[in-house]
Amino acid sequence: MKNINPFLWFDDGAEEAVNFYVSSFASTFESSGKEKQTEILATSRYGDAMPHLKGRVMTINFKLLGEDFIALNGGPVKDFTFNPSISFLVECETKDEVDELFNKLSEGGKIFMPLGKYPFSEKFTWIEDKFGISWQLIYANTQPKSTPFLWFNSQAEEAMNYYISLFSQLGTKSSEIKKLSRFGVNENGPMGKVQHAVFSLNGLEFMAMDSNPEDFTPAISLFINCDTQKEVDELWDKLLDGGKPMQCGWLTDKFGLTWQIVPTLLMKFMSDPDKKKAQHVMEAMMKMIKIESKDLIKAYEEA
Repeated sequence: MKNINPFLWFDDGAEEAVNFYVSSFASTFESSGKEKQTEILATSRYGDAMPHLKGRVMTINFKLLGEDFIALNGGPVKDFTFNPSISFLVECETKDEVDELFNKLSEGGKIFMPLGKYPFSEKFTWIEDKFGISWQLIYANTQPKSTPFLWFNSQAEEAMNYYISLFSQLGTKSSEIKKLSRFGVNENGPMGKVQHAVFSLNGLEFMAMDSNPEDFTPAISLFINCDTQKEVDELWDKLLDGGKPMQCGWLTDKFGLTWQIVPTLLMKFMSDPDKKKAQHVMEAMMKMIKIESKDLIKAYEEA
């Protein structure tokens, strides 16, 4: 199993958004060379399978502070709307980095928690940028990094334990709860529920908490490249238990979180220099619910 990557679905603004994020992060952290961990890695474009979009940017793979992201121009789809249920917490080494990144990301956006001092940090803010992505910026006096932050309604602990059990069986890297605190009496949240947690799935670190009034949406999903069809089948079956299937390897699990379960073979075929073969594979994939490697191979060989 490869790494788990946050996947961002934009109507038609992926290229503008990614350029904005890469520029903002690189200029904020460039003084100590950290911009080398922030860059655009690859761009793909629509082909003949979607003639009305042919030649336009489809996906962009990029890094922010060493973490891999994927952005897609997927067009407007009902309920594919960003909201704060999934945000990205950026730990900054200095207060000046918090200020600078806040000034860039907040322009044209919304402020959920004003920039200032809080009991848990000398400087913190929670904002939504002009593209709709939510960010938590915090002075942590540590090497900067970005972490997906999952805000559950009330099932954070159950979800973490479920995911950790699954990925411990299938993953090759650490899957565990690293920190967990609960809401106490007279605190701003449901007593006994998760106030703040840090956990890892196959080596990727997440944060989580309870008390969110909004549900997750597929606008931000978690993309998993699987080495084998067996991994695809096992992840699909277990994450789908109590959830709902979508098309092209997408599913929403019983906690409302959306995943993409994809064999590495798909990306290999779709990046083939033989455009006819790549296009035939994409057309086959577009007809699938769960992605089947044998059908991808058949489409590739028949092109």
